[in-house]
Amino acid sequence: MPISRRQLLRSGAYAASLPLLNSVRPAFAAPAPADAWTHGLSLFGEVKYPSNFSHFDYVNPSAPKGGVVRLTSIGTYDNFNIVVAGVKGAIGSINQIYEALTVSALDEVSTQYGLLAEAISYPADFSSVTYRLRHEAKWHDGKPVTPEDVIFSLNAFKKYHPFYSAYYRHVTTVEKVGERDVKFTFDAPGNRELPQIVGQLVVLPKHYWEGTDASGKARDIGATTLEPPLASGPYKIKSFVPGRSIVLERVKDYWGREIAVNVGRDNFDELRYEYFRDTTVALEAFKGDQIDWRSENSAKNWATAYDFPAVKEKRVVLEEFANRTMGIMQAFVFNIRRDKFKDPRVRRAMNYAFDFEEMNRQIFFGQYTRIASYFEGTELASSGLPSERELKILETVRDQVPPEVFTTAYTNPVGGSSENVRSNLREGLKLLKSAGYEIKERKLVDSRTGAPFELELLAYDPNFERVLLFFKPSLERMGMTVTVRTVDATQYENRLRSWDFDVVVNSWPESLSPGNEQREFWGSQAADMPGSRNLIGIKDAAIDKLIERVIFATDREDLVAATKALDRVLLWHNFVVPQWTYGKTRTARWDRFGRPAEMPKYGMSAFPDIWWFDAEKAGKTGRRS
Repeated sequence: MPISRRQLLRSGAYAASLPLLNSVRPAFAAPAPADAWTHGLSLFGEVKYPSNFSHFDYVNPSAPKGGVVRLTSIGTYDNFNIVVAGVKGAIGSINQIYEALTVSALDEVSTQYGLLAEAISYPADFSSVTYRLRHEAKWHDGKPVTPEDVIFSLNAFKKYHPFYSAYYRHVTTVEKVGERDVKFTFDAPGNRELPQIVGQLVVLPKHYWEGTDASGKARDIGATTLEPPLASGPYKIKSFVPGRSIVLERVKDYWGREIAVNVGRDNFDELRYEYFRDTTVALEAFKGDQIDWRSENSAKNWATAYDFPAVKEKRVVLEEFANRTMGIMQAFVFNIRRDKFKDPRVRRAMNYAFDFEEMNRQIFFGQYTRIASYFEGTELASSGLPSERELKILETVRDQVPPEVFTTAYTNPVGGSSENVRSNLREGLKLLKSAGYEIKERKLVDSRTGAPFELELLAYDPNFERVLLFFKPSLERMGMTVTVRTVDATQYENRLRSWDFDVVVNSWPESLSPGNEQREFWGSQAADMPGSRNLIGIKDAAIDKLIERVIFATDREDLVAATKALDRVLLWHNFVVPQWTYGKTRTARWDRFGRPAEMPKYGMSAFPDIWWFDAEKAGKTGRRS
C-alpha cells in the first residue's frame, strides 16, 4: 500500500485495527543480486531515492520543532499492548511510539526504505530476506535494538494475533545471522510480497516484555495492559487518563531524528488525543476550539455543520485531500455462516431493496458515488466483460464460479424513482421466491419451514443509525422482519469476533498492489479465525485459488488481471450490498499549522506527520480555549 502500516499508524488512521490493515507488494523489477545489500525496495522498477539521500522531497527539512496539536479518537481504550490489538481490549492512540524495520515513501506508489534497518538483502528467488539493523537504533531506555528483539516480535505476533498467525505462516524460520543481521526464511520461493511484508514488522523490546513492572509482576505479551510500554519511536507516552485521553511527547534524544527517512517529520512537541464516545460531541468540541484537527466522514456534517463564525472568519480552514493511495469496498456485510444468508439470491434480493440514489439525495447531499468493485477507485477494479488475460485466469475456475462472471458485467440496481423502486422490489421478490421464500400475511417466510425471515442490522456508531433506518423500510416491504440495534464499541467488537451478527457495515481498504492480505479478507482459512477480516465467512476453493494468483503474480499486468478476476468472482457471489465512496478526505483545522509547499501524492493529508506548529498563524487565529 502506498501508505504503509507505519504511516497509517502514525496518522492515527485505523487505530482500532492496529496493526492489521497494511500490506505492500515488493518489486516486480529484477531482484537485487544474491547477497547484495540495498537501502530500499520498490514495486515498480528502481527506488526513487539513492542510498545517500538526505530527506524525502515532500518534507520541509527545516520545519520548526515545537507546539502542541490536539486530536480526537472515537470510542475508548483499555490497552497499550499492540500484540493483542484487535483481539483483546481496545488499543489506545499510541501509534507514534513504535517503529518497523522499514517505512514507506509517500511520493512513490509502493517503496520501502530502511528505518530500524539500514540495509536489506534477498536472493533472486525471494526464498528469504535478511535485514541489517542500524547500529544507532535504540530503545527509549538507551539499550540497542537487536536481532533478538526482531525474532521475539515476530514470534509474539504470530502466537497471540490470529491475523499474524496466518499472515506470517510462510515464514518458517527467523534467526540471527550476524551481529545486527536477522534472516527470515520462507516455506517456498517465488512469493515476491514476503520480503517487504516482514520489513513492516513492528519491533518490540524483548528485554522489556520478559521483565517485570514497577510492582515486580512479570509482564505478559499476550495480555492487555495500561502500563506505558517501552518503544523506540519519535514519541513516548507522557500521561494518560484511562479511556479518556493520551498525551504523547516528542523524544528529544530520539535515536532516529537525523536519518533521512525521518528528517522533516515528527515536528510537534506533544500530540494530545481526546476520546469521545459520540462523534457529535467530538464535532462540538472542535467548534469550541477544544480540538485542533478533525477528519470529517459525514456528508451531512460537511454540508451543514461548518458554518460557524470561525470558518467565516477563516480561522478554521476546510480542505479536502485527494485519496490516490487506495481503493475500498464499503458495504452491508452478510454473515453467510448463518443459513438464511447462504443463498446468493437472498443476498442479491437485498441489494434490490437498497435505494442508494434516494439515500444519497436525502442524507448525503448527493456527495457520494455507488461502489461497484472490491477495488473501487483503482485500476484494479473490474468493469465490463473480462479481458482476454482475465479470461485465461478465470477459465481455471470456470466450473466453480457463478456463470455470470463470464457473460454479464456486474452492476448494482439503480433506484432514485418510484418506478425504479417498484421494479427493483419485484425483482428482489422473484429472487426470494426462487430461493424458497414466500409472502404469507405480509411476512416473508421460508416455504419449507414456515419460519419468518428475520434479520438484525447491527452498528456501534449512533450516527449510522439513520442509514440503517433508511434501509429498513425497503427490506420490510419485501416482508422481512428487521431490527436495528446499536451497541457500544466493546460489545460490537466482541460480537464480531464471535461471528454473532446478521448484517453489519464494514469496509476493506485495498492497496494499489494487493497480495497476502487477500487471504485474510476472503480466504477459507481466515473464515473461522476470531478477529480476522473475513467477516463474511467465505470458504470457497475458487476464491482461494484466485487469491494465490494475485499473490504470485509475475508482473504488474498479471497482477491487474488476476485482481480483476478475483473482483468479478467476489462481486457475482453477492456477499455484500455495496455502499458508497468519496474520493477525498475531508478535513477541518484551526489555522495554526504549516505544511510543505508540495504535498506527497500518496499521503492524503499526512497530518500530523509532516506538518508543524506555526506560531505566527496561531497568533492570528487566537488563543486556544
